[in-house]
Amino acid sequence: MNYRHSFHAGNFADILKHVALMRVLAHLRLKETPFRVIDTHAGAGMYDLKGDEASRTGEWIEGIGRLQGKRLSAAAEAILAPYREALAALAPSGEIYPGSPALIQHALRAEDRASFNELHPETCKLLRRSLPRDERLVINEIDGYTAWKAQVPPRERRGLVLIDPPFEKDDEFARMADYTREMARKWPTGIAMLWYPIKNARAVGRFEEALQTSGFAKLMIAELHVDNSAEVGPLAACGIAIANPPWKLAEELTTLLPELSGLLARRKVARWRVDWLAGP
Repeated sequence: MNYRHSFHAGNFADILKHVALMRVLAHLRLKETPFRVIDTHAGAGMYDLKGDEASRTGEWIEGIGRLQGKRLSAAAEAILAPYREALAALAPSGEIYPGSPALIQHALRAEDRASFNELHPETCKLLRRSLPRDERLVINEIDGYTAWKAQVPPRERRGLVLIDPPFEKDDEFARMADYTREMARKWPTGIAMLWYPIKNARAVGRFEEALQTSGFAKLMIAELHVDNSAEVGPLAACGIAIANPPWKLAEELTTLLPELSGLLARRKVARWRVDWLAGP
């Protein structure tokens, strides 16, 4: 499959990924020492939901379009709070959806840093235009996997790598597993967040098996299914694997995902999963 950000901005998969991202960043902010965020496949930064590409799929309507006008339980809203606050600050009209670079920039403190890596020249230009000038940020026109290898470990020794590839190539799962193993060797205390589509159950199963032997002592997964997944047709399920997840993140997602899956379900088909591949 080809999962280009601009066609799918604000859909259910973005919500899972970005809610988890904002929770991890909120936990990192609890300590005074600075941290670094490395976004390997950054995308354009901001997306026009009324634009041609997002309008062509309309996926945001059943994603952020549903969440915008709905309040969940108090417990779920407490978990959503950093994500909701960022959306309100960055895109109050609801017609723009902020990608991970904009959300990350919003969450950084004065002492924190981020590097955004995007291989495609035109997308990288859009990224530079979409983000306010900021000395805390470095934007690189570079392959995401090359960046992942070169930028780990950061000098801050504390932080996060977000890996969200477009899945244009058949070996994407294998590459993610290989580089996760490399990161575990070089930066065993770093947090890695790996997003992946669920289209082929066997491929996802092999990926989980590979992650179990990556070398990270703690590794959890969270999945969101809004319909029955199939190898053809629109994406209906996705997951994130998180190495070294912050304390209580699994508990937080276990609280949120039952309500979130019910809200975003298609044809009343919804499932979720939070599980440990290693640890806790």
